[in-house]
Amino acid sequence: MKTVTQLGPGRPRLEPRRRAGQTPRAEILDAAAELFTGHGYGNTSTRAVADAVGIRQASLYHHFASKDDILDALLGETVSAPLELAGKLAGRAEPAAVRLYALAWFDVSQLCASRWNLGALYLLPELRSDRFARFRERRDELRGHYETLSAAVIAEAGAAAGSPAGSAVPGAELLPFRLVESVIDMRSDEGAAPEYAEQLIPDAILRLLCWTGSLAETRSAALELAAQFPAEQE
Repeated sequence: MKTVTQLGPGRPRLEPRRRAGQTPRAEILDAAAELFTGHGYGNTSTRAVADAVGIRQASLYHHFASKDDILDALLGETVSAPLELAGKLAGRAEPAAVRLYALAWFDVSQLCASRWNLGALYLLPELRSDRFARFRERRDELRGHYETLSAAVIAEAGAAAGSPAGSAVPGAELLPFRLVESVIDMRSDEGAAPEYAEQLIPDAILRLLCWTGSLAETRSAALELAAQFPAEQE
């Protein structure tokens, strides 16, 4: 017989809490992330998510009206923190290389630290629908921050080399965002977050943009800068 514990008025839990997260909503997101990334979004029902949490399906609907709403919340988690940081970095006086490194390091770190490889959900065909237009807009906004900072790094590198555009190939500013998201494929291939990615990817980004300064000094300054804006915890 299943043990019933109480979530709140009218929302009994079928089993003791067994999911990561301090709230029922967080537990639902954790279970959905595991099922969506492990079994496929189309193959996962809200009942399966509720069962994985140990709650009734009706209790799940108290927090999310549909499976799409759960997916949207998970996707939002992947861009909300780096977007917030990017906005704060935009007005800083530090060199663009330091600010870009800080953003890339933070973004890669959170993609690595996530319990489940949520970035893999970016490939879902469902994301092309109007339902997820807001997520696509926010991801594009984050991409724009990367491109702006990358163009500034190229300009700085060019000024140091005595050339307005440096020696970066045309369109190089478009690539750093893709390099950051390459950690998603690394996780898929290796089965876990690669320990080297947090340094390798930001380092590679600066070299790709023909920036020739000290990586060690820039890394130190970038991590110090990022530490001034700790991510908020739910």
